[in-house]
Amino acid sequence: ASSRPPERPVSARGGARPPVSVRRSHLAGAAPGASRARRRARGAAERCSPLLGEAPCPMGADLHSASDAASLDAHVASLRGVAVLPESDVRALCAKCKEVLEKESNVQPVAAPVTLVGDVHGQFHDLLELFQIAGQPPTTNFLFLGDYVDRGYYSVETVTMVIALKVRYPNRITMIRGNHESRQITQVYGFYDECLRKYGTAAVWQCITDLFDYLPLAAVVENRLFCPHAGLSPSLDTLDHIRHLNRFEEVPHEGPMCDLLWSDPDERVGWGMSPRGAGYTFGQDISEQFNHQNGLDFIVRAHQLVMDGYQWAHEKQVVTIFSAPNYCYRCGNKAALLEVDEHMQHKFLQFDHAPPKPVDGKKPSKGRPMPDYFL
Repeated sequence: ASSRPPERPVSARGGARPPVSVRRSHLAGAAPGASRARRRARGAAERCSPLLGEAPCPMGADLHSASDAASLDAHVASLRGVAVLPESDVRALCAKCKEVLEKESNVQPVAAPVTLVGDVHGQFHDLLELFQIAGQPPTTNFLFLGDYVDRGYYSVETVTMVIALKVRYPNRITMIRGNHESRQITQVYGFYDECLRKYGTAAVWQCITDLFDYLPLAAVVENRLFCPHAGLSPSLDTLDHIRHLNRFEEVPHEGPMCDLLWSDPDERVGWGMSPRGAGYTFGQDISEQFNHQNGLDFIVRAHQLVMDGYQWAHEKQVVTIFSAPNYCYRCGNKAALLEVDEHMQHKFLQFDHAPPKPVDGKKPSKGRPMPDYFL
């Protein structure tokens, strides 16, 4: 157990988040398409409102260069060389990715075979390493379970690479939202500062965090493996309950959307208060009931550091995968991927840390120190 204070969302007033209450009123009564209509009604100006004097993110930007396969391949090749894309290219990629993501379900269906990836947290060289181990897209299909940014030195390159691959191969790459895909969390744990350092303004941070609002909340592989970033919610008994949430917003401080991105399995039965200050802990009885009610084999989630890269819980009702080896460049853990074949047989692929390489003879900039938190 760590003595570090828990990682937790902060209220808009800067204080601790309010106590969690269990409310089914978070479930929207309207169909998922209604949320899209409400979103359009608010207008592009509201969704991309300027921050700190920056120009609005262009919802109607020219997407021809970003949608062209050769241009996207050039972006990916440039990123592999640890080059930061120009702001205009990032804006175009985000706009095109929004068009893809807004058509996807809150619980995005994924076909096997597929390789599942846990937290990567800005460790870009480890992202390149996992592609070497599991296979390059589009030869290998990937399901990313969130937490692309923060903590590592290359959050910009990491999240931009996944976005570019999603736009290039929308049916081969699935990406869902983690608790770090949040405006509040990224302002504390590194991504915001990294964008300022690499671009000189907050415009890229704003465009990418606007895109985070479009990410699905979970995925389901062949209707048999449920894949949220973190865990379950006492407000959500079925996958249909999740499908009817309105996801197109900043992660709330409480409620079912928050729970999916923050909760953890626990040895104690039932629901418990999370030491993170957000979400819940849930016991084996909760996992068994959810899997039985929804016809699932087991739950695959990320969100927690596990020293071997993967760890079963609840008598194989839940498995955690973590894909950032030597997390924070100091934890000494292995990383793992979960490979699911076309017959739904699965195996874990473990790998070690690939240290960042100096660019033009310079070591990566670490930026300002970030607060420690519950690992």
